[in-house]
Amino acid sequence: MSTATEQDFGSDPTQVRDTDHYRMEYIEGFVDKWDDLIDWKSRARSEGDFFIEELKKRGAKRVLDVATGTGFHSVRLVEAGFDVVSADGSAEMLCKAFENGRQRGHVLRTVQVDWRWLNRDIHGRYDAVICLGNSFTHLFNENDRRKALAEFYSALNHDGILILDQRNYDAILDHGYDSKHTYYYCGDDISVYPEHVDEGLARFRYGFPDGSVYHLNMFPLRKEYTRRLMHEVGFQHIETFGDFKETYRDADPDFFIHVAEKAYREGE
Repeated sequence: MSTATEQDFGSDPTQVRDTDHYRMEYIEGFVDKWDDLIDWKSRARSEGDFFIEELKKRGAKRVLDVATGTGFHSVRLVEAGFDVVSADGSAEMLCKAFENGRQRGHVLRTVQVDWRWLNRDIHGRYDAVICLGNSFTHLFNENDRRKALAEFYSALNHDGILILDQRNYDAILDHGYDSKHTYYYCGDDISVYPEHVDEGLARFRYGFPDGSVYHLNMFPLRKEYTRRLMHEVGFQHIETFGDFKETYRDADPDFFIHVAEKAYREGE
């Protein structure tokens, strides 16, 4: 576990474009404030039962949450009756998730993993893999993205699904940032916005009421690029939602959610 008390992006933070750097970004102080940022109750109201219903209608029972964070979705899915394994690359996040689960009467089964070697550290096959919270954008190298998606694919049963979300970086890159934080970041008096955006980096600033400030460097994935990568690693059918809605063409959503099926559909 990292013992750093401050984030370190060096002398030129906009040049930090390294997949492995996220471990140094999720320091203890930032992780301790993460639940203030997402506000579990507000987020539950905002997204409703979207993920629960998507999993249920596809018959999923065993779920691998590969971006557990502080445990919001793992806990919700456990309480909805799913068999959940909770994974994350950050030891700090997993410790917080385990504690959050314990406070709600659950013992989360947690495992620290690197997505690029996911199947080395997790066992068995799953009906669904979920990668939520804009987490996939921590991968800066295309080979890393392809490897991670291939590992997700391999971890699934033959008819399994991957649910992966991402910010609407198309809108940010093409038109600038305009988010009401309606769905994902629901905490009061917390500011979230990109300090720098180019085709290879979205550097977000997170400001909290106590004056503390943290940053995350992420790769700005375009929607169609993400869908193409999913197809190329083997996913057969991909449905994309905007802010938990199937129809979003009339407005730019803050987030896209991709639901990718591993199985072939007859007639397609």
